Amino acid sequence: MKIDIGITETERAKIADGLAHLLADTYTLYLKTHNFHWNVKGPMFQTLHLMFETHYNELALAVDDIAERIRTLGFPAPGTYKQFVELSSIKEEDGVPEAKEMIKLLVEGHEACVRTARSIFPACDESHDEPTADLLTQRMQTHEKTAWMLRSLLEG
Repeated sequence: MKIDIGITETERAKIADGLAHLLADTYTLYLKTHNFHWNVKGPMFQTLHLMFETHYNELALAVDDIAERIRTLGFPAPGTYKQFVELSSIKEEDGVPEAKEMIKLLVEGHEACVRTARSIFPACDESHDEPTADLLTQRMQTHEKTAWMLRSLLEG
């Protein structure tokens, strides 16, 4: 059935493509955070183990919201590792980094998600897609705050 929500198919496709990249970044960050949760060690173990769990649980909910928005716009959401590797700006790690490096890598991952989300705004503005803009704003707020909290662990 034709989608008639006041946004052309071309505009919806452009937004969905941007969201596919955000979904890939978010899923990759989810996997990285979960990996670090399992493998962190050292004097900050308890703090980081619990913090990473909170973060990956939030990211698991976020991937669902992003994927469902792509579907709402009328396009299939990417859902394979192969697709995520191709679409994500976040790279996977080889081996298990030390705790402080984990924190640094997660800061970089959250900031990458912010940049990806921010890059979708022009298409949302042009097509007056406020629901996607709202989703992007919420994602950016969460990623920026999480990056700040992680960065704070590295200061001093």
